[in-house]
Amino acid sequence: MQEDIDIKENYIKQLDEELLSILLKDRSSGKNIIWATDTYQSRGNGYYPFDNITVKAITGRNGLVIKPRVEKSKKEQNIRVKNKAEVFTPSWVCNSQNNLIDNAWFDRENVFNIEKDKTWQVVKEKISFPEGKTWQDYVVENRLEISCGEAPYLVSRYDTVTGKWLEVGERIGLLDRKLRIINENTEHEQEWYEWAVKAFKSIYGFEWQGDSLLIARENLLFTFIDYYVDRFDNYPTKDYLKEISKIISWNIFQMDGLKFVIPESCKPIPKMQMSLFDNEVHTEECQGCLKNNPNKHTGIYSKIMNWETNKSELFIKQIREKRDDKH
Repeated sequence: MQEDIDIKENYIKQLDEELLSILLKDRSSGKNIIWATDTYQSRGNGYYPFDNITVKAITGRNGLVIKPRVEKSKKEQNIRVKNKAEVFTPSWVCNSQNNLIDNAWFDRENVFNIEKDKTWQVVKEKISFPEGKTWQDYVVENRLEISCGEAPYLVSRYDTVTGKWLEVGERIGLLDRKLRIINENTEHEQEWYEWAVKAFKSIYGFEWQGDSLLIARENLLFTFIDYYVDRFDNYPTKDYLKEISKIISWNIFQMDGLKFVIPESCKPIPKMQMSLFDNEVHTEECQGCLKNNPNKHTGIYSKIMNWETNKSELFIKQIREKRDDKH
């Protein structure tokens, strides 16, 4: 199923109006994700860095506002690199690094593909698993892409260098690999879908800039659609799309990766100071920002869903627990 690599927000709204609202949801604040970039502020109210991205701001006449990096002008790309240190990673590099992860997990090389000069050759044979590990183990293994941008390590709908559409069988993302495994080991649609849900619940990523975050979320949703159509020659139901979108809106989230809070959400806190004559109110700067202490920020800490308990928790809690486990 070949599409324009730029997923049009008007098209998503046409599929189901609720889908785009779900993809814009910020689960940490209870509002929508924010732009967190000044790229669009020349458009006026609703497009400033601290404004929440609304459906209205990116659909209708505004339906072409957000574009993937490969379709932005060189000037736009350079500005984002300079202002926000936006990093561009070629697809062949994503593949090479993803292969390193799988080399370690499978304890062998060339599991999914064989690397060539800045490209790859897909291994067509059904994937076999090492002793003591199953395909189900692989599907539920958690993976995280930090500063994910448009999520090229997670899904690879298109080549990030050329913008060339990649067929389902050619893809190299971490989620693509899980979906391939599910394709190879399930027979019926319901079983396929249940394991696809588990795969999506195992994939995480965070990003600062709201437009890139939305593109990442869209890329994951349409990856699900691509694989479903490729497997069953039919379009997934709206209920399927909504469930997958909700998972994505939890797992692909907006965060300052150094502070673990929503970007630029730290604010001074009013403090009451007692005096002999009157009470005075003064403000105290964010101690986390002042002292570079990730546990003391006044901003909104980013949340994720713990899918085992079906309860939300702070992402920084996961980091603390991982550090404690190492010690």
